[in-house]
Amino acid sequence: MSRQIRDVMSRGAVAVEPMTSVARVAHLMREQDVGDVLVAYDSDLFGVLTDRDIVVRTIAQDRDPHTTTAGSVCTRPPVVTLTPDDTTDRAAELMRRYAVRRLPVVETGGRPVGIVSLCDIAATDDPHSVLADISRADANR
Repeated sequence: MSRQIRDVMSRGAVAVEPMTSVARVAHLMREQDVGDVLVAYDSDLFGVLTDRDIVVRTIAQDRDPHTTTAGSVCTRPPVVTLTPDDTTDRAAELMRRYAVRRLPVVETGGRPVGIVSLCDIAATDDPHSVLADISRADANR
């Protein structure tokens, strides 16, 4: 059963400015127990930076995470987004089409308000699924 994104999204996603160092982003990810951050400037979505982006676009390319900026390695527009009024069916369709596991949720005007993940949708649609179990598990620390 499809639900509105506002009912399943994680609110208040972690956001950083484009000039934030990748090292600082990695620390925020650990502190906030998230695998991605929104890169925004003056409430406008600039891009999305994932833990995988840090590994592939920074560490694996021998770039210094203390001097490399989030804006230089994040996935940049067009970033696929949802609004709080979109449905989980729409989210699943976009995730499938663009092969992504997370989508930023933005209000009219592009202000980021949250993020929805594949696990959020799985846990909502089938609370007994493997993905739902994984999303409830304690993070590795």
